[in-house]
Amino acid sequence: MTKITFVFAVAGLIAAGDVACVNAQPANSFARPSEWPASGVPGAAFFLGLGGSYNAANFGTQGVYAVGTSNVFQGSTLTSSGSAAGPASVFLDPASTLAFSVQGGYFQKFFHSDWLWGAKFSYSYLGATSTVRNALLPQAGSFTATGSTTAVPFTGNAVVGSYRTSIIQQIALIPFIGHSFEKSYVYLGVGPTLSQVRTDLNGLIGFADINGTRTDVSGAPVNLSSSGWVYGGAATVGATYFFDRSWFLDASYTIATTANHTANYSSPFTNPNGSNGSTIVGTLVGNSSGTVITQAVTVTINRAF
Repeated sequence: MTKITFVFAVAGLIAAGDVACVNAQPANSFARPSEWPASGVPGAAFFLGLGGSYNAANFGTQGVYAVGTSNVFQGSTLTSSGSAAGPASVFLDPASTLAFSVQGGYFQKFFHSDWLWGAKFSYSYLGATSTVRNALLPQAGSFTATGSTTAVPFTGNAVVGSYRTSIIQQIALIPFIGHSFEKSYVYLGVGPTLSQVRTDLNGLIGFADINGTRTDVSGAPVNLSSSGWVYGGAATVGATYFFDRSWFLDASYTIATTANHTANYSSPFTNPNGSNGSTIVGTLVGNSSGTVITQAVTVTINRAF
């Protein structure tokens, strides 16, 4: 055998061996394309984003219950005592606002799948407010003169110069499930919210119609206010687009509702300008309750880690 023949024989054996090795690889050693991670979407990542949102808040109809008590004095002598109370409904127009938003969270693909799961925490400063001018709160009651057992009935109104309700800020924690594509994923989720709400009754005056005469019982206008945090729930649907594996745009639509929130109010009053030179001393007590439904379209720029 010549040297050239030997060289070609060895080369042929090496080539045959390489082909045999390739053919001997397990059938599942090469993942199908559908099992590859999407080229622009990491398999798992924490993320943090900043942006803004357009929000529409529906305050609906709030229930109000107001109670007024009064004692009438001539000098230092108590001449009569009375009270009035009643329920009322106040309808508030919807309000819209632009808000600053921040979010953070985590997502991860299921093994060998384009499906993923995750959760995001979001915060928005809404500052949405709805106001009703000169709201009337109907009341009915009676007064009894000192030394008498006969109650004299009357009707009246508590007039609120400005009845205002606001949803100030909202926090949400939304677990979600989604499906990834080459450079994006879509998702939907449901989770709890925590919202700060506030109600202000400015310029409240209690009036009574006694013997056909309208009487200012409480005197100077009183301002009442109550705020607090209330739980609720939200549902979100959204989509992302990855510029690269570190930066992505997130756009989402969220509808949320608070639980029914009851605000309580209480204030004393002194009216030195009662009829016939009398002084009226009493209290204004009440509560209001209602829910707030918000809808938000949010866009954020996010960094994946």
